[in-house]
Order: sequence, then C-alpha cells, then structure tokens
Amino acid sequence: MATHSSVSNLVVYLVGFAGTGKLTIARALARRIGAKVVDNHWINNPIFGLIDADGMTPLPDAVWSQVAKVRDAVLETIATLVKPETNFILTQELVEGDPIDEAIFHRVREAAARRGASFIPVRLLCEEAELVRRIQLPERVGQFKCIDPADAMNKSRRHVVLDPKTPTTLTLDVTRLSPEQSAAAILIHITRATGADANQYG
Repeated sequence: MATHSSVSNLVVYLVGFAGTGKLTIARALARRIGAKVVDNHWINNPIFGLIDADGMTPLPDAVWSQVAKVRDAVLETIATLVKPETNFILTQELVEGDPIDEAIFHRVREAAARRGASFIPVRLLCEEAELVRRIQLPERVGQFKCIDPADAMNKSRRHVVLDPKTPTTLTLDVTRLSPEQSAAAILIHITRATGADANQYG
C-alpha cells in the first residue's frame, strides 16, 4: 500500500456522531493519501482543557463561542496560508437541522473553495448498540471526548447525522467495518469523485 498519492489539494470532511470512529478512520485514510488530520477535538481541546471537561458533565454554552474562534483561525489558515498541494482530513459531529452545525459545515466548505480544493464530505453512520459500545472504550477516557452512553443513545434515537447533499458526498455505514475498511471505501469514493487513478494507492 502506498503511503502517499499524486492527489493534491483535497479536503475530506468526516461527519458523524461521537463514537463513530472519525479520528481513527481519518488517520487510516491519511496514511493512504498523505494528508494532515484536523480532528474536531484538536480544535476543541484548547478550550475544553481549560475548563476540565470530563466527557459527562454538560458544558457551559459560552464555551462554544470560544471554540468557534479557534475553528475560524484554523480554517482561515487552511484557506490562505497552507501550501496549495496539501491534503486535509477534518472531522466533526454535525446534526441535521441544527443551524449552528449547518453554518459550521458551510464554513469548512467555503475554506475548501477558497483554496480551490476538491471537497469530499463523508457522512459516517453507526448502529446504536455499536455506537454505545464504542463511546465507552477505555481509550476515550481522559481525552475530553463524550463517554456518556445515554448521550449516544439520545443522539441515535432523536437526531440524524447532517447530510451535506453535495454531488461528492459519501454516506458510509461503519457499524461492521474496521477503520482500514472504512478508509478503503472512502478512498474508492475519492478516486471516483476526483477522477484519480486508483492504482496509485497500491
């Protein structure tokens, strides 16, 4: 398997509920296409770390305006300062019908457009029982990630993962897929969406 490819200036946006495996999948895909991973927790954690977020206690609403400032700085850097050939994989939990989440999606899409990048949104779905299992894995503890099974069940039953509804969107059920299998499926979609040569990836 090749660790890098000739595909350049690509922005892949992995969207799914907490526990779906976004970061693990992003890392597996990054090894294949030579991309920088910008995990949503990488954006959240400078703020979450200051208030000792534990993944269970509800966060004060004011936190999100501070997180938004970090996100805006990251997206502005991606749009204007990074080498034009750089590939990115971003991760985010976004809910369908939430105006704030929809605005975040559009800001990411705009950043990709400003740098002239190919934009590939990937909607990751996972069945409730598996989502609850994953959200309680020991490796999530102490990382400022949600570890509340009740929250996972509530999201699964009452909300829907945001559907970007773009021509290049992929919806992928990862319930029974390993991170490597998920990355492979996303890679196939990328080659089809961008016209890249699949053989270059090994």
